[in-house]
Amino acid sequence: MVEEMEKSELEQTKQNDDVKSRARNDESDRDDLEEGEIVGNDDVSSSTKALEAVMNPLEHSWTFWFDNPSAKSRQAAWGSSMRPIYTFSHVEVFWSLYNNIHHPSKLTPGADLYCFKNHIEPKWEDPICANGGKWTATFQKGKSDNAWMYSLLAMIGEQFDHGDEICGAVVNVRARQEKISLWTKNAANEAAQLSIGKQWKEFLDYNEQIGFIFHDDAKRLDRNAKNKYTA
Repeated sequence: MVEEMEKSELEQTKQNDDVKSRARNDESDRDDLEEGEIVGNDDVSSSTKALEAVMNPLEHSWTFWFDNPSAKSRQAAWGSSMRPIYTFSHVEVFWSLYNNIHHPSKLTPGADLYCFKNHIEPKWEDPICANGGKWTATFQKGKSDNAWMYSLLAMIGEQFDHGDEICGAVVNVRARQEKISLWTKNAANEAAQLSIGKQWKEFLDYNEQIGFIFHDDAKRLDRNAKNKYTA
């Protein structure tokens, strides 16, 4: 599926030149956008309509979400500044969005960029996430772009043996490092979680140990929550 998606990207390059050339030639425009905004959003929408007859559908629809650090405050409830950006259901639309959204290395420290299955909110309180947990991999500042892309491709391309367990992924950009986490829905299913963790490391060619934390533990213990599984 990943190979098909990469091939579709090449095909879409011809079909969607306006969107991609604008992204390349107007790089300076990215700096003028609010974090998480899409370059040429109108072009993405019009391109989507034009390509409907030839697009390759994904098994699930997915939504990009963004949490803007400038909108956060200590008094605000967690997640109150989070907002959905765009929902996609086809390979070609994914590439249009991916190529026109800031990658992690271009995001302001404090920003969080999510990609979750449609109708699942990236919050502990969401009913599908409530009993889940997350695998987390850590990267040096500015070094998570490729890992983020390959995580998205593996996730939306249904490369995981236990893909039904996956809710989505998030990249957290901080001043000294970046973290990518895979959220899953049934933390107690140890076999499924270990399978996901091991496969994820293989997809990323990631050699460090990763840990899995239950959302319940994170809610109760915050930064003191310990890994229940490792891979």
